[in-house]
Amino acid sequence: MAPDPRSNRFLRACRREAVDVTPIWMMRQAGRSLPAYREFRRKHSFNEVAGTPELCAEVTLMPLAEMPVDAAIIFADIMTPVACLGVNYEIVEGMGPMVADPIRTTAQVERLASIPAEEALPELFEAMRLVADRLDGEVPMIGFAGAPFTLASYLVEGRPNPMLPNTHALMKEEPAVWHRLLEHLSTVLIDYMGQQVKAGAQALQLFDSWAGRLSPTEYREFALPYSARIFAETARLGVPRIHFGTGTTELLELMVSPDPEVVGVDAKVDLDAAWERIGHDKAIQGNLDPYTLLGDPERLVKEAEEVLGRAGGRPGHIFNLGHGVLPDTPLDNLKLLVDTVHEYPSR
Repeated sequence: MAPDPRSNRFLRACRREAVDVTPIWMMRQAGRSLPAYREFRRKHSFNEVAGTPELCAEVTLMPLAEMPVDAAIIFADIMTPVACLGVNYEIVEGMGPMVADPIRTTAQVERLASIPAEEALPELFEAMRLVADRLDGEVPMIGFAGAPFTLASYLVEGRPNPMLPNTHALMKEEPAVWHRLLEHLSTVLIDYMGQQVKAGAQALQLFDSWAGRLSPTEYREFALPYSARIFAETARLGVPRIHFGTGTTELLELMVSPDPEVVGVDAKVDLDAAWERIGHDKAIQGNLDPYTLLGDPERLVKEAEEVLGRAGGRPGHIFNLGHGVLPDTPLDNLKLLVDTVHEYPSR
């Protein structure tokens, strides 16, 4: 029996190899938009799900029971690896990560722990092993981490703050503290991502959610060297790596410089223009506006086909959203999007 093309469609696209149809997965595909997940969360808190391998695996696999997406992504939070630093934080419903003691001094940075990821997060890696076992090759599993800049911004601000006032102040007024913090984070993330691959991840995504708040000059100095170090030191893992940021239209050429296999782009740039800028020797991921999924199904199909048309049938396009699935997204629209992408004619 021939293998199911879904088993390697996503990975082939990451390598810019020919595929039968364009692969699709969606950031936050396992989450609040799924009725099954909302029902599940009435019984289990986020921390309970994240800390219980069986529950975490169950949530990770929920989207595959609803629609034929081409990859699973482990259910975790962008802040998960800071457990390796010994930092106290909590995920507050409706607000996000809250850090008890924001990090803004040399003394605080020097007190940070360096706990091996396998020791700090055994439940997560057990969940990943469970997912890999249950997928049994049906589709690949993606592991992920927040980029050093984004994680540092949460640690410095203490809570989500899109303006990042304390982050900018630390970068400009105490650059030595900033660079020491990001060096420490980079070391932790390299270990964390390596352990994800060891636990069964077949691809990795580095999320730089707040990088769009930086100018190109700031990004070169305060963020890029640390993301570049991560890509350099994870190349040995032998899996495709995706570099993704939001609001990063002006940073695309810089984001491709660490040599990821795939560059994810948000919805603020046309996909064909973005691909020209990053180079066709790289795969591209994106980039339907997630708000489109809230509206009229006919418009959804039209805009999804426009993204596909901009890809031009070139090998190396992975369909995704410009950011995560929004909580009020109708499940029927998610299913329609997956079907639309898979049914779009290859040319």
